[in-house]
Formats: sequence, C-alpha cells, structure tokens
Amino acid sequence: MSQLKEARSEGISYQELIRRDAVPPPSTLTLENPYRSPLVSVPVRRYTSQAFHELEMERLWPRVWQMACREEEIPEVGDHIVYDIGRYSIIVVRTADGIRAHHNVCRHRGRRLCDRAGHAPSFICPFHGFSWNLDGTLRSVTSEWDFPHVDGETFTLTPVRCASWGGWVFVNMDMDAEPLADFLGDLPEHFAVWRPEERYIQAHVAKVMRCNWKVCQEAFMEAFHVIRTHPQILTGIGDENSQYDAWGNFSRAITANGTPSPHLPGEPSEQEIFESVIMHDLDDPPAPRVPGDVTARAMMAAHARAGLKGVVGEDVVITDACVSDSIYYTLFPNFHPWGGYSRIVYRFRPHENRCDRSLMECYYLSPFAGERPDPAPMHLLDADEPWTNAPELGMLARVFTQDTLNLPQVQKGLEAARYDEVVLANYQETKIRHFHTLLGARLT
Repeated sequence: MSQLKEARSEGISYQELIRRDAVPPPSTLTLENPYRSPLVSVPVRRYTSQAFHELEMERLWPRVWQMACREEEIPEVGDHIVYDIGRYSIIVVRTADGIRAHHNVCRHRGRRLCDRAGHAPSFICPFHGFSWNLDGTLRSVTSEWDFPHVDGETFTLTPVRCASWGGWVFVNMDMDAEPLADFLGDLPEHFAVWRPEERYIQAHVAKVMRCNWKVCQEAFMEAFHVIRTHPQILTGIGDENSQYDAWGNFSRAITANGTPSPHLPGEPSEQEIFESVIMHDLDDPPAPRVPGDVTARAMMAAHARAGLKGVVGEDVVITDACVSDSIYYTLFPNFHPWGGYSRIVYRFRPHENRCDRSLMECYYLSPFAGERPDPAPMHLLDADEPWTNAPELGMLARVFTQDTLNLPQVQKGLEAARYDEVVLANYQETKIRHFHTLLGARLT
C-alpha cells in the first residue's frame, strides 16, 4: 500500500488529465492541497449515541455557520422560512432593511411562532397573541395591563446571526462567532467563476433517512463506493484516481468523467465511455457516435458547452472540466455545493432530534436566461418513499436509490458492532477525515 505522501491510485492523475483538455480549467481546479492528518479512525459512538447527538446539539449546531435557505426563497418583505436543526428552530425573514434571523420561540411561554414558511407583516403567537415586528422588536402584548414588568424595549425576539454568500443565506446562533466571510475562507474564490448567485432552485427534494446525519452525508463525500454501489458507471468515471483537497473549513473532491475507472480489467472504447457517461440504456434511441479522432470526454464537453452558451452568456469561458467532472465541495459541517456547471447541492441534518434519523436534501441549482424563474418548493419524501417518486431529479433518482439502500444497513451494522472504531482510508476518504478532525475540535 502507498504511503500517505504518495497516496494515489496508479494511472493518470486528475491534473495530468485536465492538461489535455481543449479548453483549460479555471486556476482553482489546478490547485492541489492534500490533507494530512493522524486521524485514521472514528469512534462508532459518533454515529450511534444519543448522548453524542446531544453533545453536537450543545457544542456544534449553536456555534457554527450553516446554510438555512436561498435568498430567492424570501424575495419580498415579510417572506420567511423556518429552518429546523435538531431541537432548535430559526425564522429567516426578509425585512425592509434586509434579511434577518430570529429564534422561532415566543418570549411569553415558549410556543413556536411559525410552523412553516410563509408571508406575514408581523409574527403573532398562535397561543396568546403576543406579536413582534419582522425585525424582532415587540409589537404588542395581549392584556398589556397584566405585564407591567415586561420592558418593551428589551422584550425582543432572540436574534440569530445572519449573512449571505452566493445567494445562500447562512445563520449562526452564536452572536460572538467569527464573520461568515472568515469562516468561508477561500471558498467564494473557488466559486466566483460559476456565479452561484445567478442561479435558481429548479428542484428541491428532501428525504427522511433511517440513519445518522453523518452516515448519510459521508456516502456523498468520496468516490470510493462507486466500484460496488454504482458499477454501471465504471466505464466512464475515474473513481479511484479522484483528487482530494482541504483548506480551512472546506474540502473538495474532483472525480473525472469521460475517462475509465482504473478498476476495469480492460480498456473500453471511446463510444462505450460516452454511452456510460450519458447513462444510455439499451431501449434508448441510438446514442450519437464518437468520431474516431475525438475522445468521449472532449465530445461530452463540446455538447455541454454548446447547450450552456445561451444560458450563462457568450462572455463566459466554459471549460471542459467545468461541464464534465464531478467537483464536490463540503463546507463544514453539512453543506455540499458542487462546482462547475453541475446543478447539485446537498444538505444533511439531524431529523426530529434523533441520532438515528436524518434529512437528506438535494437542490438542483440551475442557470437561467432572462427573468429569474420562481424557486421550486421542497418536495418531501418520507422514509418509505423511493427517490423515484421525485421525477424532477431525473436519472439521479436511480443513483440515489443505489446509495441509500446502503445507509439504513450501515446504521444497523454500527448499532450492532462489537468494535469501537471505524477505519478510514488514507486518501480516498480524505474529506471524511477532514470533517471528523474539525468536528472533534468543535466538541472539545
């Protein structure tokens, strides 16, 4: 086995591959920053213990920046969403002075003020009728004569820090936390060329999962599982020679498409690679033919580039890598925006304040021409509903089905395990090792 300093699969590296592309990648994709850490195992209790879940509720979620919504979901003054994370609930609202966030708790006797997203000129408690303005200041007290001890100036909704980047709205319950810009580090620079603020929510699907939120998200932080979980795509994906990097609070993996897996025993043809990438089925119409002097990777990039030109603008340089490859970032702790012109964004979080339940969300964030379309509402699937009940996800629903068949079984296995730690690969599970290093630091 290779030592960590040379932890790469045999075969072409990602950097060698993109140097052959017809249209070179943006400079951020040429960066390499391998993550080195002594952490090679993770305690099983991080996934199975309700006490550890409560530790996260005490020391992680109230003290970290986390994505709550998109700005486009609350376009008008009075529009608001409810963001729940374990036992906490936060209102994110558009006010006349911008976007604000408040704890979703009535200051009288604790009833949640809002049960769901909506539009309102103020927040009125459904229990006794106390009300607050959108900016959190007190508006009215029912039977005010009976509350002479309440100071209207200080009886405000409990504030939550709120800031935006790339069209995403982030919240942090710690009013003394570092600014969002500091927490993000260089992540905005990586995404600048792709302009996430100029996209809209084409689809938003959430599914209840019977597993810990970390079990769920870690399945989407590496390409190591492709060989067994998604064998049908091995012909056109460079899974084992993916590149993994980490900086500060975020990590990145890049998996090349349009190139075969090193796991394959032979060398597929360019036609076979192309058909694998487009997920061509036998009952589909004949796939376009790859010319003899063209690679499958070059052909798929050219077709994708032509389709995007009219949407992202003629001034944008659309590189081969940005339309071909899986460029998947993780911003600690639970936000996973994909780079390039992929539409995918993931978010994972605990569900119903349980250590063995989670909510997995997939957004399709798409570019558009002309007037911004309305954002798609969230389509919620319960634990027993298949991903294929969300046709808006297209072929990805079938891929998710393969992924999520594993996850309840992982949870059951961990709960029955007679050992104390799971073991992680040196390189291919870099993002998971980086995540758990940051998590451990937050919880101490």
